[in-house]
Amino acid sequence: MMRTRRRQRTRQRGSAMLVTLIIIGALLAGAGVLLSVQMAANRSSDLSRSGMTSLYCAEAGLGAARQVVAEHYLDWKASLCTTATCTEPTWMSDGIDLKTFPKEHDLDGDGNADFTVWLRDNYDELAANDPAVDSDLQVYIVSKCIKFADTPKQVEELILFEGGIECYPWQLGGCTGGGQ
Repeated sequence: MMRTRRRQRTRQRGSAMLVTLIIIGALLAGAGVLLSVQMAANRSSDLSRSGMTSLYCAEAGLGAARQVVAEHYLDWKASLCTTATCTEPTWMSDGIDLKTFPKEHDLDGDGNADFTVWLRDNYDELAANDPAVDSDLQVYIVSKCIKFADTPKQVEELILFEGGIECYPWQLGGCTGGGQ
């Protein structure tokens, strides 16, 4: 008669696999959290960068519009923004030197407008302000960067119209300041 030996199972068999699965699960969860934090940081830095670029874009529109607005002083009254949704005057893009003020307002050459410009009246009437009337020869030039939808920036500058005066030769000092 042959004796068979029975194998005895140890109670700890398989516990190493359970510990390994727990460790792998914890590592995967930690990697997920780390990835989430990194993605949020990347998104934040992208928004910060596009916000600064958007501000520079709006300032470029403002700088380009100054001379054009000064040359069209007589058109200010009809072009003042009086509503919450302002539109750009038509003279802002008609017949303008494209080197100083791009007609399409395209700063980066991609074929899309980067900014829009309009005029807004300052609070210049004493009794009740009328945004459609300019009574002190001062208006705001408002430039808004429309290139970045996530971070649109808008800048405005108060300008004063000072008409040029004619030089009279008989005035003190003359036209050249030399008395001639």
